[in-house]
Amino acid sequence: MLRLEARPAPSAVMGALSPVIALAMTVVFGTLLFLALGKNPVAGLKVFFVTPLETVRGWSEVGLKMTPLLLCALGLALCYRSNVWNIGAEGQFVVGGVAAGGVALLAGADTPRAFFVVVLLAGIAGGMAWASLTALLRDRFNANEILVSLMLTYVGGLLLIYLVNGPWKDPKGFNFPYSKTFDAMAMVPKLMPGTRLTWGVVIAAVVLVLVWIFVARSKAGFRLAVAGHAPLAARFAGFSAREGIWMSLLICGALAGLAGALEVAGPLGQLTPQISPGYGFAAIIVAWLGRLHPGGCVFAAFVMALIYIGGELSQSRLGLPSAITGVFQGMLLLSLLTADTFIHYRVRRG
Repeated sequence: MLRLEARPAPSAVMGALSPVIALAMTVVFGTLLFLALGKNPVAGLKVFFVTPLETVRGWSEVGLKMTPLLLCALGLALCYRSNVWNIGAEGQFVVGGVAAGGVALLAGADTPRAFFVVVLLAGIAGGMAWASLTALLRDRFNANEILVSLMLTYVGGLLLIYLVNGPWKDPKGFNFPYSKTFDAMAMVPKLMPGTRLTWGVVIAAVVLVLVWIFVARSKAGFRLAVAGHAPLAARFAGFSAREGIWMSLLICGALAGLAGALEVAGPLGQLTPQISPGYGFAAIIVAWLGRLHPGGCVFAAFVMALIYIGGELSQSRLGLPSAITGVFQGMLLLSLLTADTFIHYRVRRG
């Protein structure tokens, strides 16, 4: 018989190999899934992991998908490092997009070209404001941040639906629940002509460097890490738990709100009832697949972007339902949880 035995100390080797093992397991399960659906597994896996990288346009779409995933995952990684279990990046993304869209609707023909910066700042402010509700309830009333942040996600979605069906609905939109298309001055400039890729990917790269510096080289980042890994030691050293809650949630809200602003003022160009295909929730997987490290989140965001694009391509090329994207995300998450088990346990005969 085989049994799981607790390791004397967590395995550093398994900690490093776990994301790779999880990705390999996802490929294996994906192969079995395609066989069960009566599809050629080679063609199916090619659509997910090869086809998006065959053209410049494909690479641009990968960069476009990576941008919101990476920004949300960086913020969530900071929260989880500080032992703050924020599940509401999706809601902060949506409210950030709403705030940015509200400002973008003010743009007109005489608006200066740099107005898109104001749009992005509005998105950051919206995301921070939404995250501050979770921080306030956790700080003042010791409310569970998992439940609060998750429930606020649905409130943010309902707020968006109300606005695009009511005061912000385009009067010339044939009664569809969309806002009017944003003026060009409120849009994030394109990075590559002929593609949808905007300067948002450059902004995300800058944020990545800043977060890495914050985590690895700043005193505040060190205090967040200590508070998360050793709360008793943090309290003994005089580190404020309240400061860690507010700082991590506000930073996460700012990055998720920025991601929402880049999405609505970038490829979407207007507010719709669904401005996010679940980027905030998928970013949770990205953060853990990247081992809560900024560099690891880049690799994980790249993999998740391929899954999103592969899911879209598989609908048109293989006739698969849209749920295939969520299925692959679920397989990746379950594979990661399974592989992570062996960081703290090993198999023994008994």
